[in-house]
Amino acid sequence: MIIPKKIKLANIPTPIQTINFEGKNFLIKRDDLTGAELSGNKVRKLEYLIYQAKKEKAGIIFTDGGDQSNHARATVIAASGVGIKSKIFLWGKDKTNADGNLFLDKFYGAEISFLNKKEFSKVNDIMFEERSKLLKKGINAYVIPEGGSTTLGIWGYVSFMSELKDQIDLNKLEGITVAAGSGGTAAGLLIGAALLKLNLKIFAVNVLYTETEIRRKILRLAEGCVLDYQLPCAINKSNLKLLNGYSNEGYKKITEDKLNLIKKFARSSGILLDPAYTGKAFKAYYDNFLLKNKGMKVLFLHTGGLFGVFGRREEYLKAAVTKR
Repeated sequence: MIIPKKIKLANIPTPIQTINFEGKNFLIKRDDLTGAELSGNKVRKLEYLIYQAKKEKAGIIFTDGGDQSNHARATVIAASGVGIKSKIFLWGKDKTNADGNLFLDKFYGAEISFLNKKEFSKVNDIMFEERSKLLKKGINAYVIPEGGSTTLGIWGYVSFMSELKDQIDLNKLEGITVAAGSGGTAAGLLIGAALLKLNLKIFAVNVLYTETEIRRKILRLAEGCVLDYQLPCAINKSNLKLLNGYSNEGYKKITEDKLNLIKKFARSSGILLDPAYTGKAFKAYYDNFLLKNKGMKVLFLHTGGLFGVFGRREEYLKAAVTKR
């Protein structure tokens, strides 16, 4: 078994809270509290990826995402913290008056290349072509794919499971619900559970890819990590459960019913959910577990995304004036 090294970026362990919402209790793991500027789940992955970038003496770090990408923002800030430049390839358009994650990308001095949807479908090719050009100039660019979801990056959530074990009795837990964009967090959770020999279900809420695509991505990452690091476990594919249909409006949009739930939950608990990931995942959790009084058996993993809210201010404020 090979355990990769990392640098410390995240404020961990993050707390688990018992929240009462609409008269029902549930468990929430607050990975939105991993830090301020670096808040969210991405920083756990970046602890391993930034270590590797430094080890390889990278002169610049490349990564990609949507124009409100939490991962891109976290990568830019983490790279700044260790003195490495960054370039991000974003699906979207430039904005003079940037909000949210895009504002922070610019503020921290990232070089940004904006791509349309067709171009973004080939973003990995684009990043590696640019890397090849820089290598000819003697500059090593370290490329991090979307979401930091590599067999190295997902160690952030392999190790997460040991943290969780120290906080609660995992044998009393049936599963964990989590948003799935690139699939790395869910893949890490699957491995972590397998290493601890837990029959724990990972309920992944696909927010970007189809159910078939995200299942393939998650399992490929998990099984690849087991092979790459010679882990003494096998992935139980039946423990991956997809909660499909909660992002039919598309990755960059969110429906009014979800916004109203986000608003009601925020006013009840003080906890804010974002429009791309946690808001959609919480709607799935609410429908499938909270309404069925299974909130103390299935934990909700809050993966952050706070800054993405500021890119959707008008919609959030509109939701906030509907009846409580």
